[in-house]
Amino acid sequence: MVNDPIADLLVQLKNASRVGKTAISLPYSQMKAAIADVLSKEGYVGAPDKKNYSLVIPLSYKNGEPAISGTKRLSKPSRRVYLGVRDVRSVKRGHGLLVLSTPKGILTGTEARAQRVGGEVLFEIW
Repeated sequence: MVNDPIADLLVQLKNASRVGKTAISLPYSQMKAAIADVLSKEGYVGAPDKKNYSLVIPLSYKNGEPAISGTKRLSKPSRRVYLGVRDVRSVKRGHGLLVLSTPKGILTGTEARAQRVGGEVLFEIW
């Protein structure tokens, strides 16, 4: 049983891309699907596919190197982290991505700033 499905998703993405896998498969949830859609839109993974009760996420590679080089889970079940719109900053000087859970759905840091909304900081990815 997984206590933190978002952290499990991130670890699976990072580990699978480091060993050269083409895709990962994990149990489906709306939250994981929304996160996979955001990561797909930003180019970190391919377009996710729902098959039966699982979510299949193809991995992306650039010049033979994985698109995902690192992740950091910020808000955990034991300690939630929230940011207002003024506190949302860039990650790795613009080379990374901040993902937030907002009232308008799962958004990147730049989308949250553009829509003038804050929320729970889920993770950083670079």
